[in-house]
Amino acid sequence: MAAVPTAALPQSAPRSRGMRGRLTLSRVLFFALFLGVPLLIYVVFVVSPFIQAFYYSLTDWRGLATAPQFIGLDNYVTLFQDDTFRRALRNNVILLIVLPTVTISLAFALAILVTVGGNSRGAIRGVRGAAVFRVVSFFPYVIPAVVVGILFAFIYSPNGGLLNGLLNLVGIDISIAWLGDRRTALAAVMAAVVWSLVGFYMVLFVAAIKSVPSEVVEAARIDGAGRFRLSVGVILPMVRENVSTAAVYMGIMALDMFVYINVMTPNGGIGKSTEVVSRYLYQTAFSQSEFGLASAMGVVMALITMLMAVLVLFGTRQRKETR
Repeated sequence: MAAVPTAALPQSAPRSRGMRGRLTLSRVLFFALFLGVPLLIYVVFVVSPFIQAFYYSLTDWRGLATAPQFIGLDNYVTLFQDDTFRRALRNNVILLIVLPTVTISLAFALAILVTVGGNSRGAIRGVRGAAVFRVVSFFPYVIPAVVVGILFAFIYSPNGGLLNGLLNLVGIDISIAWLGDRRTALAAVMAAVVWSLVGFYMVLFVAAIKSVPSEVVEAARIDGAGRFRLSVGVILPMVRENVSTAAVYMGIMALDMFVYINVMTPNGGIGKSTEVVSRYLYQTAFSQSEFGLASAMGVVMALITMLMAVLVLFGTRQRKETR
């Protein structure tokens, strides 16, 4: 075998450094394309409008003046002295607590039924007709929120509405203006939202439960775990991250609710019983031309939304680390 010339050995080092240099350049281009561009879009369309909204919340801008006057925190002081805003914020907090709790609980229970809620003998499966039920229960989610609001406004109508008609049919002689009574209006709106969204979150949880190893479920069944214990003690901890994600999305929905409230109870209902911050913000900005005050409302809601998301995700992370 011929000997390798020693003079040829040092030539490999520059070639290696050149390849390393080209690799570094490709990495820079990769990060610039796949991280820099999305980051730039996020800054322009998310961060920048939020900064502008915060700036305008410190001014008396009325939508037309090119140079609004800086007034500091006066808008925030005005907000928390406004009875309507405090009532709207209270309603949003009620929605934030009730809507995610009810919707996610129902969706998880239905997901259990259509995946592992069938006969415990033999193979693990859902109740009979689970496939059809999964498809049918998803239908309300594809209906636009405006249509859902109009539909339930007719259902709740005190004159010939479906709900009062069914109650009279079963012997309950009652005629309630469900959306016109401050005691029932907010609950009636929440029922419509739950009906609209529970099918979507059920399908989300079904996909999560399907990813749970079947050996784990079978072992729990062999150990004598009933359906409730299997659902709460075995399956729920394994799909906790999916539940947390659903809670964040439902929380954002509960802090919005503009469409449902504006369609079902225009002007915030009787005595502002169903008023929410998003609808009041819209009225303040586009009906009263107080854009600075409306920007302050938006900043408050943005901070509450971020706080809610952080608490939910941080709580999930803490439970995961303690397991």
